[in-house]
Amino acid sequence: MAAVTIDSLLQNPSLLFRPKAKVLLKPPRSLDCSRNRKLPLSRGSCLCSFNPRRTIHVVRASSSETALIGNFDTSSSDDILYKDIFPVKRIEKVEGKFFIRLDRSKDQHDWQLTVGCSLPGKWILHWGVSYLGDGGSEWDQPPKGMRPPGSIPIKDYAIETPLKKLSEGDIFHEVKIDFNPISEIAAIHFVLKDEETGAWYQHRGMDFKVPLVDYLEDDGNTVGAKRGFGVWSGAVTGQYRIMSQVAYFLVIYRIPSEPTLGDVGALQQFSNVLLKSEASHAGSQNNSIESKDSKNKNRYLEGFYEEQSIVKEVSVGNLVSVAVRKSPETGKVIVCLETDIPGDVVVHWGVCRDDAKIWEIPAAPYPPETTVFKNKALRTLLQPKATGNRSGALFTLDEEHFGFLFVLKLDDNTWLKFKENDFYVPLLGTSNVPGQYGQSDSTSEEISSKSYTDGIINEIRNLVSGLSSEKSQKTKTKEVQESILQEIEQLAAEAYSIFRSSITTVPEEVVSETETTKPAVKISSGTGTGFEILCQGFNWESHKSRRWYMELKEKASEISSLGFTVIWLPPPTESVSPEGYMPKDLYNLNSRYGTIDELKELVKSLHEVGMKVLGDVVLNHRCAHFKNQNGVWNIFGGRLNWDDRAVVADDPHFQGRGNKSSGDNFHAAPNIDHSQEFVRKDLKEWLGWLREEIGYDGWRLDFVRGFWGGYVKDYLEASEPYFAVGEYWDSLSYTYGEMDHNQDSHRQRIVDWINATNGTAGAFDVTTKGILHSALERCEYWRLSDQKGKPPGVVGWWPSRAVTFIENHDTGSTQGHWRFPGGKEMQGYAYILTHPGTPAVFYDHIFSHHRSEIANLISVRNRNGIHCRSLVKIVKAERDVYAAIIDEKVAMKIGPGYYEPPSGSQRWSLALEGRDYKEGCRPSLIILFASAIVVPFFTQKYVGVID
Repeated sequence: MAAVTIDSLLQNPSLLFRPKAKVLLKPPRSLDCSRNRKLPLSRGSCLCSFNPRRTIHVVRASSSETALIGNFDTSSSDDILYKDIFPVKRIEKVEGKFFIRLDRSKDQHDWQLTVGCSLPGKWILHWGVSYLGDGGSEWDQPPKGMRPPGSIPIKDYAIETPLKKLSEGDIFHEVKIDFNPISEIAAIHFVLKDEETGAWYQHRGMDFKVPLVDYLEDDGNTVGAKRGFGVWSGAVTGQYRIMSQVAYFLVIYRIPSEPTLGDVGALQQFSNVLLKSEASHAGSQNNSIESKDSKNKNRYLEGFYEEQSIVKEVSVGNLVSVAVRKSPETGKVIVCLETDIPGDVVVHWGVCRDDAKIWEIPAAPYPPETTVFKNKALRTLLQPKATGNRSGALFTLDEEHFGFLFVLKLDDNTWLKFKENDFYVPLLGTSNVPGQYGQSDSTSEEISSKSYTDGIINEIRNLVSGLSSEKSQKTKTKEVQESILQEIEQLAAEAYSIFRSSITTVPEEVVSETETTKPAVKISSGTGTGFEILCQGFNWESHKSRRWYMELKEKASEISSLGFTVIWLPPPTESVSPEGYMPKDLYNLNSRYGTIDELKELVKSLHEVGMKVLGDVVLNHRCAHFKNQNGVWNIFGGRLNWDDRAVVADDPHFQGRGNKSSGDNFHAAPNIDHSQEFVRKDLKEWLGWLREEIGYDGWRLDFVRGFWGGYVKDYLEASEPYFAVGEYWDSLSYTYGEMDHNQDSHRQRIVDWINATNGTAGAFDVTTKGILHSALERCEYWRLSDQKGKPPGVVGWWPSRAVTFIENHDTGSTQGHWRFPGGKEMQGYAYILTHPGTPAVFYDHIFSHHRSEIANLISVRNRNGIHCRSLVKIVKAERDVYAAIIDEKVAMKIGPGYYEPPSGSQRWSLALEGRDYKEGCRPSLIILFASAIVVPFFTQKYVGVID
C-alpha cells in the first residue's frame, strides 16, 4: 500500500477522492445502471462481471471522462469497436500530525484542552469525562457548560464535537474544551474519529485519557505531564521547569508569575505527597491524607503539549481506460489500455473463449515487459506515456477470442478489480453499441431486476447515511431533510413495485372484530401456527453442569406434557463467556452446555415429543481469534476466517474497516457489519447448516437492536424457520424516576424493527413486561390500558408478533437485572397466558412451586383456543383491579379490587382462583370462562357458577 505525505496532497487536491457518502476501503458492489432496461445502451458503455455467477452487467462511462480515450493511438474513431472508462479506487496512506495541548485559558482562571489534527478530513472528537470516585473505564457526559459549540450528545455517555479550522490559512483542524479546575471531573477521555472514512484513532489501542488530578494511576492510555520528576517545597514563581522529555513530545510545566491560592495549595499538596515519608517533614503527613473534596479543591495541574504522527488511509480515485479496434491490415483485434494510476502498474491478463470467462493465455505477440505467470496468465508492466502522468500498453489478439480479462497489480499486497471481480472487455461481436450481443441472453433479465433493485437499495442506504450524518450535526434544513425522505420513499416504492411484480404474494389474514370462530392454521415464521406457547429451556447457571443438554433431554416429555409447543435452547457455539453470548467459532458447537452430539440427541428427543426447537443465535457480534497490527482483537479464525472488513467502522474499540453500523453497538465484542455481502452469505450458510445438521426449527435472535431488521429478513428467508423471535431491548420512558403511562415511543421502536423484518420475526414484548412491573408492584392496574382502551404493549398494536414474557435468564435467574416483582409472578402469567401474543414461560418458574398454576393456565388457554391474534376487550382498568374478556370466551381479573363478568345469556363458571401468595390478602387472580361448569384447577375451594 503506497504512502504519500500530506504536503503532496495539499499541493494537488485532485488526488483526493471525495465521494458523496463514506469512503469505502474496497470498491462498492452497486452499479450505475440504466433504470430502463428497454432503452438502447449508450455509446461508451461496457460489459463487466462482478458476481460469482459471472452474470453480465452494463456500466456507462460519463461523457466527461471520454477525453482520455481520445489519447489512445487509434487510427480513426470509426475503427473503434468498443470503448469505456472504469473508475477504480485505491487506498493511500497519508501522514500528518495530531496534537494535544493543556494550558490555561485566556482569563487565567479556567483551563483549556485543545486537540488538533493537520490532515484534511471531517474530524470529530468523541469524548466524555470521568468523575472523582468513579471506578472502571466507563465515561459520562460532561456538564453542558463544558461542551464547545456544535457538540452533539451521544446516548448518555459521550459527546461528539467537530474539529474546525479557526481561520482559512490554518493547517490544523482543532477543538478547544474549557473547564473549571475546581470541579468533580477527574479526567477527560476521547478518541478521534474521521467521519469521511469511519476510522477511529486511539492511544495504544485504548482511549486517550487526560488526567485533571495528580493521583490517577497511569493505565497505559494516559497523556499529559508526567508526575514525579522534580521535588520542591513552597511556591516557585516566574519561571518554567522542564518536567520530562519523552520520545516525540516535550512536557513543560509553567508557574504563573503571580500564583493564585490554588497554585500555592496545589504545590504545597504535591510537596507534601512527595516528602511525607521524610522525618524532617513529618508534620505535613497529616495534610497529605485528604478527602476527595480536599483533593478536588487543591488539585494539581500541569500544562503540556504532546504531538504525535498520524496516518490516515485515503481513498484515491483513478481511471482505467480501454478501447478495442480491429486492424484493417492484419485483421487482428487490438486492445488499448491506459491508466492515470502513478508508479509501476502491472496488468495481470488473459483471454476467454466463451461467457464462462475461463482464463487462457493467448498466442504471441505480447507487449514489451510481459512475463508468463504459472502458465495461467500473462503479466505486462505498463509503459509510461510521453505526455501526461499516464501509462499504457497495446495488446494484439486473434479474432477468435470472446473476451479480454485483466486485473491490476500495484504491489504484492494491492490488486485492483472492478466491482470485486475481474475487469472484462468483450471482443467477439463488439460493435459501436457495446454490449449489444448480450441483451438477448437470459442474463439480461437478471441485469434489469437484480442489479437494478440492488442499485436502488444502495442509493437508499447512501441517502439514509447522509441524512443521519447531517441530522447528527444539526446543519441540514427541514426542507432538505424532507426532500431526502421523499426521494427515499420514491426509491423504496420503485423497488417494492419490482419485487411485487416478480412474485405471487398471499396477504396475511385479518381477523375481524366480529369473528369468533377459530382461524385457520397458517404457519409463518413470525407466528408459527399462532397457537404456540414458548418455554425458555435454560437459565443463567445452566452451563455450570457441563451436561445441560442431557439434563434437559430427561425432562423433554415432562415439559411437553405441560402444554408447551416450542422450546428455546441456549446458544450452542464456542464462546468466550460460558453462557454462550460471546461467540467465537460459529461452527464449533462443543460448548459448556454439552457436545454437538449431545445437542443432536436433545433436539431429536424434543421432536419425538412433538416440540419445535429454537436455537439462540448471536448474529450482532463475534469475538475475534487474533489481534491486528495495532493490537486490537478484530481478526477472526475458524471456518469463517473474516478480517476487519467484517467489523463495523463506527465502534472505536475494535477499529473495523467495514461500513457504519446499522444499529446500536455492543461494546464488549466486535460488531459485525451485515452490509457486507460476504458476511451475509456466510451467515445464511451457517443458519442453513444449523437447520440441516442439528435440526433446529427456528431462532431466538440475540441483540437485534444492533443491526437493521432488513438483514434479519434476509437471513430468515434463507433459513426458512418455523418460528423466529428477536430480542429488541431498550429502556422504557421515565419522568423523575417514575414510569410514564404512555409508552408508545418504546413499543413503536419494537414494532419498527418487526416491520423492518417484513413481519418474518416476532419480538419479545419488553414494553408489556415493564408496564406489568409498575402495575403490580405499585398497585396501579390502570396502567394496563392505553389511551385508546387497548393493551399498552406491543400486544396492543401487533399482537401476532408480540412474544410476551415476565422473566428470562437476564432479568431473573442469578443475574436479576430486572426481576419481576416478588410474589406477583402468577398475576403476570395470568395476564400473558390469557391474552393474545405468543406467551413465553421461564424455566425457573416451570420447575418451582408455580408449576401447577402455570400448567392450569396453559390448559385454560389451549382448551379455549386463545391464540396470538385473539381479541381483547378491557372492561376494567382502575387503581386496584384489571379485568378483560378475551374472544368472548375467557374473562380474567387480577388485582385485589372487585370484578364480576356481566350476567346475561352467557353463564360464567369459575375455573381458577388464586391469591397473592401472602397471608390475609384478598383474591388477586381470578379466571372465568363461558362454558359448562369445570372442575377447578387451583387448590382453592371451588366457588361454582357465577350467574
